[in-house]
This record gives sequence, C-alpha cells and structure tokens, in this order.
Amino acid sequence: MLQTTEFALLHRLATEQAASRAPSLVAGVVRGDRLVWSGGRGKVGGRPPTADTQYRIGSITKTFIGVLVMRLRDEGRLDLNDPLDEHVPGTTFGRATVAQLLAHTAGLTSESPGTWWERAAGGDWAALNASLGPEATKHRPGARFHYTNVGFGVLGELVARHRGTGWYEALTGEVLEPLGMARTTPHPQADAATGWAVHPYADVLLHEPTPDAGAMAPAGQLWSTVDDLARWTRFLAGDTGDVLHPDTVAEMRAPAHVEDDDTWTSGYGLGLQTMRVRGRRLAGHGGSMPGFLAMVLTDPATGTGALCLTNSTSGVGIGTLAVDLIDLVEQHEPALPAEWEPMPDVDPALLALTGRWHWGPTPYTLKLLPDRGLDLAPTSGRGRASRFRPTGEDTWLGLDGYYAGETLTLHRTPDGTPSHLDLATFIFTREPYGTPEAIPGGVDKHGWRPRQP
Repeated sequence: MLQTTEFALLHRLATEQAASRAPSLVAGVVRGDRLVWSGGRGKVGGRPPTADTQYRIGSITKTFIGVLVMRLRDEGRLDLNDPLDEHVPGTTFGRATVAQLLAHTAGLTSESPGTWWERAAGGDWAALNASLGPEATKHRPGARFHYTNVGFGVLGELVARHRGTGWYEALTGEVLEPLGMARTTPHPQADAATGWAVHPYADVLLHEPTPDAGAMAPAGQLWSTVDDLARWTRFLAGDTGDVLHPDTVAEMRAPAHVEDDDTWTSGYGLGLQTMRVRGRRLAGHGGSMPGFLAMVLTDPATGTGALCLTNSTSGVGIGTLAVDLIDLVEQHEPALPAEWEPMPDVDPALLALTGRWHWGPTPYTLKLLPDRGLDLAPTSGRGRASRFRPTGEDTWLGLDGYYAGETLTLHRTPDGTPSHLDLATFIFTREPYGTPEAIPGGVDKHGWRPRQP
C-alpha cells in the first residue's frame, strides 16, 4: 500500500478504537493473494496487539462449519436437500433440511434452552438434544429467515458423525492445516487478548468469561488472528487451495434467503452472510461473544477484503469498520484490471459457432470463453444472459443467470453442420425463426410479411 493509503487505514482504525473505547482493536486488508496491510491500537497485556494476537471470533466459526458440510456434499456423502433425520436421527426437528440449517431457515430457536450458552460451560450433544423439545421449532422449516445458533451446534454434530471424530479435529485436518492456519484454535493460546466489557458511563473494564460451549461450540467457539483470518478472507473470495472448489464457495456466497425482503441489503447464503453495501456485493461473517467482536468481509468482484477483531463486548462498529477499510483501499488504490491476453489456443469449430443467434426474433450474441466455455447474452444487453462450461462434445452447463444449471445443446445436421441450439427447450437459430423443422409449433409457411393481412 502507498503511505497515503496506509495512513488513511490507520486513521480509520485509530478513530474507531478511540471513539468506541475499545481495549484493543486490530484489522487487516487483503488484496488478491496476500495481506497488504494490518494495524492495531490499544493494548493487550500492556503491549500493542499484532497480527499474531489471538481474539475470539464468535460466529465466524459458522463459516468453517459450513465449509465442512459443503465438503461432505461435494464428496457425495449428503445432499443439501436431505432431511436432518438421515444424518442425525432422534431430534424433534429432523424434517428440516441440511440446506435450511446452513441458511438459518430451518425454523429452529435462536439460542439453546436453559442457561445463556455464551457465558456458561456447555454440555455434550445428548444434553443439548434433550433440551430441544417440540418447542425448539419456532417456525415452519423454509418459511422465513430466523438466525439460529442451535442450528450450527446441530451441524457440528452432523460433521462429527460423518467423520467419526470431533468437529474441530475434522476442521484441523481438512481445512486449517492445508491452509496454514495454525493459530485458529478452540481455546486461547498466547499471545491472546482478554475479553472485556466496557462500562457505558465510565472508562473502566469488567472481565468476561470464555467457557467451552460444548455442543454449541460450532456456533462460536474459535479464536484466531489477523494473519490466519487474512488467509480465510482469501478463501471466502475464492482462493480455496485444494480445500474446496471455488464454485462451491461461490454457491455458499449466493443468498439463500434475505433478512429484509423489501430492500435486500442483507441476507444469508450457506453458512455465509451476504450483503449489498455502497454498490458492493460483500460476503463473510460477523462474530460476537462476551468480550469480543469480529468481522470478516470480502468483495469477490475485486478481491479486496477486510477483517477486524476487538476484545470488547459491544460498542465497536466492527462491520462498518470492515466496509470502510475496503472502501478506503478501493478509493486510494483502485485495482488495475488484469492485462488482456489472447487465448493460448482455440478450437476452430467452436470459433465458428460464435456470433449472432436468435431466440425467435430476438438476437443473441454467442462468445467464446477460455477452456471451451461459452457466453450467451441478448445483443441489446437486456434480458437473460448466462455463461456455460462444457460437459461434453456438444453440451454445456449454465453457470449463472437465468440458465444456471440448465443444459445448452448444439444440434447438428446429418453431415455434422451446426443446425441450432437447444437451451432448456428454447431454440436458438442463426436467422430469426430459421431452421423451421427445429422450431416447436412450426413456422408460418408464408414467412415474414410486409404488413398484417
């Protein structure tokens, strides 16, 4: 970062720490494949915090559980539409699906019954499940968004049953070690911040407890650092290594439900929060536990992300701070677009398919993408557009837009000449309503007319 950018970031961090009276506050900015800036204010153990100081990250833990579940899905061990009963039988809410649990639409109670779980030692799965009677279901599964910490305690048990080990042991071997995140742990390891509550009317502190949450731990147990969460921010933007396919992470980032239907500024995907802020589409997660606040956000479109950690129960605008750090970087040092380069090779047969096609009378433009991909969009720029990846010699699968998941098929004449495209039964021809034999319902034998009869 330029010195002017670094000072702007530090000034924003320092202003938040002072105005919010945070005992300490650390933050980092990620760009592309690295942590490009980090800073800290306040004191931890009498010293300034660093990028290696641990803080409790609360519900950011849920993003790790989400990744473990999606790994199971990608391995074919479960389907997101499976009811919970197929994987964790014996609950009162077994008809809720795995996807609904990930997206907080299962209708489960927000908190575990009994003692305030964030401040008390938690029991095992049997104890948690025994406390979740019929009254634990607050809404019909799928009816609405209702944030549930309990749901991720349940998903942690699902992971444990499939892996035959504890959720954290599975996380360590499958995610943390491959990504080099050795400082992300279920309990604090020096150097770690102490959690504090700040008195609302005096500059004095109250120590907050950090017990083991037991079966509720998958909802908010983990501790981490700026350095480790910088790697996680990159992961959530798509730099996934061999842990998960980038397309799966993109699936997690897509809103499964929104919290504010009328305006749609915040929602939830599969284990990830998603939001629209100041023209940006951001994804990540916040965290809150007694004594700690945390936020991880990334803008996948630019590759810029930010993370913030503080050891204060409340009062710090941790989400706004993360968004502001992203904005400052983009304002001071907008990312340069990647240099255009020609394709390294091209199939002449695919190249011959590009250009103008027609859906009925509407012109579309077909473009060639790398790795034999295709882009089909209305020539006017308005309407249904999608990208496609190849699945066979003459078939492609929709990746986004209206035709996501649909198959595009190239049909040929008996001599192998391209005839028309079939996209989810819609026929595209080179000329408006060309190739009459391929058009359902046929084409008027009188052809195009100069005026109505």
